[in-house]
Amino acid sequence: MINTGASLATCYGPVSAQMMSQAEKIRLLILDVDGVLSDGLIYMGNNGEELKAFNVRDGYGIRCALTSGIEVAIITGRKAKLVEDRCETLGITHLYQGQSDKMVAFRDLLGKLAIAPENVAYVGDDLIDWPVMAEVGLSIAVADAHPLLIPRADYVTRINGGRGAVREVCDLLLLAKGKLDEAKGQSI
Repeated sequence: MINTGASLATCYGPVSAQMMSQAEKIRLLILDVDGVLSDGLIYMGNNGEELKAFNVRDGYGIRCALTSGIEVAIITGRKAKLVEDRCETLGITHLYQGQSDKMVAFRDLLGKLAIAPENVAYVGDDLIDWPVMAEVGLSIAVADAHPLLIPRADYVTRINGGRGAVREVCDLLLLAKGKLDEAKGQSI
């Protein structure tokens, strides 16, 4: 990371020094699923089973964040067994599914973990995510988020949801904390 005054050069391009300062304070990363951890497409099988594709790079980033001391949680509007399975595989223990009002789950998480909103980052892709994003210390929209969400976010990923956007976020959080090099060697 190279400091050029108002921005820092990273492997993802220039990032504002203010954003990196906010990222350094993050203790909890909250993620949406559809459109963030997945590309937003839902595949339906002949027997009604639901399928989603998850990016291995995102999984690696999540594992690195967890082992570096950043809590990771999921708050999603839909409910799917495969999301439970993915969380179990990655070691995510804070999972809230079927949340039409994500603020309820957000408040519950803050209480359970005794974390202040300014120490939380939230990654979203649609307007349902905005109420929580407006309350956190670092609001992040994926590159292909709803057009009304993008200008409201503190940071917009360069990578689309489901294609490594979460890895980008995890890398930047770890870089801001000086822990990116320590994160090598995780398995998923």
